[in-house]
Amino acid sequence: MRFSEPVRMADEGEHSPVWARSKRRSGNPLVGIIVTLLALFGVLTAVLGIKEQSLAEGGAIMDGWITKGVSTVKGEAPKVADEAAAAAGAAAEKAGDAAQAGAAAASDEMKRQ
Repeated sequence: MRFSEPVRMADEGEHSPVWARSKRRSGNPLVGIIVTLLALFGVLTAVLGIKEQSLAEGGAIMDGWITKGVSTVKGEAPKVADEAAAAAGAAAEKAGDAAQAGAAAASDEMKRQ
């Protein structure tokens, strides 16, 4: 570097302060979600442990919630599947009727020509 050359700053393209620059995050966002969920689970366990004065009792409460949720989902799944199958069958029947009507109309149009 010569003394006649002007001194350049780190990057001439970035004129904003350091705290205003966008941060580039690296890594998988799924890992962040999992870590957040685990942290929430830990906080909930600690709160229930303090409330019940025992981590085992707090865990038993959470187990009850999980069991209740799973049984609700298992009980609803066949009902929802049956409703979806009925709706799909009705839609297929309507599509078949529409196709048959369209074919009949095309046949009538061809006969007229």
